[in-house]
Amino acid sequence: MSQSAYIKFVQGSSVEKLTLEEIRSQLLHYREQTALTGTQLDWDYAEAAFPYTIESKQDDRWFYLKGINPHYKHIIFGPGETTSMAGQVVSCVQVVLPDEATHGDKAKANELCKYMAKQLQAELTMFNGRTIYYYPRK
Repeated sequence: MSQSAYIKFVQGSSVEKLTLEEIRSQLLHYREQTALTGTQLDWDYAEAAFPYTIESKQDDRWFYLKGINPHYKHIIFGPGETTSMAGQVVSCVQVVLPDEATHGDKAKANELCKYMAKQLQAELTMFNGRTIYYYPRK
């Protein structure tokens, strides 16, 4: 059974919503940052930190990350709407682990979700149902 995580843009987040292209650019920024870390360490860290290629079908509602080695299969990303902890309908990024996803996919998806939520000061509901608040709360 597939699992989903949600990066929710609530009051206090740095953005109100993301388009599909903006989600893709967030992931590309992550890949660039890990490549720079690898350069500093004199190690090809980019491939270990982001072992995927970004693939898309004709559907403009989502895209997926395809693993480049047998430890990683697929992670699906797409914009959407969901309810926040306050019960309001908010924009979000839905991250889906399909049935054939590996443990490596789940670990990497958790890492990518935490990175994006922290960058965007969002509320993150993880695959296990727990919530992490990266936005300033009063």
